[in-house]
Amino acid sequence: MADALMAQGVRLADPARLDVRGTLECGQDVEIDIGCLFEGHVSLGDGVRIGAHCVIANACIEAGARIHPFTHIDGGAPQGVRVGAGALIGPYARLRPGAQLGADVHIGNFVEVKNSTLAPGAKANHLAYLGDATVGERVNYGAGSITANYDGARKHRTTIGADVHVGSNCVLVAPVTLGAGGTVAAGSVITQDTAPGALAIARGRQSSLPGWQRPAKPSKG
Repeated sequence: MADALMAQGVRLADPARLDVRGTLECGQDVEIDIGCLFEGHVSLGDGVRIGAHCVIANACIEAGARIHPFTHIDGGAPQGVRVGAGALIGPYARLRPGAQLGADVHIGNFVEVKNSTLAPGAKANHLAYLGDATVGERVNYGAGSITANYDGARKHRTTIGADVHVGSNCVLVAPVTLGAGGTVAAGSVITQDTAPGALAIARGRQSSLPGWQRPAKPSKG
């Protein structure tokens, strides 16, 4: 199989370190680094680059996308995962069944996406979770932010309008809708819909106690 792929023009960093447990379709000028595992049906568009030690199952990766090392893409069946043209994924990212990413989407290190649609240009660059979400164009989703999509019995959906900026360390408690062009302040827990263009702040007010002394450790003796 490695020989057949190379005959088609696929560049394999090491043909002996490729594992295909299903079908792998490749366009022109595809590059695959060492230690990659492909399961189910995987389609790689023209110019796709797959970094070292990725695991990819049941996925369609469109032209020009780059999958950085140690990314795990599990499309499941029959939902599958789609990665749009020019997208940047990883390293150490995880795409689960139902992840549908538009063109030029960025999913960075330690970001997990499940059953969510991200429109072109949306970014979640590090340490975040997007589950059961619809994300608009050019959204910037901050580090440490999550969609709280499960109430213990049912899953609920989060909708994020175009051009929304979600600050770091936020919790979006579904079902909730963030209006287009809005901003969510860092550290906020959002439980109600937000208006387009508005700044939403939902966190405790900071206070300061002058002269406060932290407890002293008992002396050894």
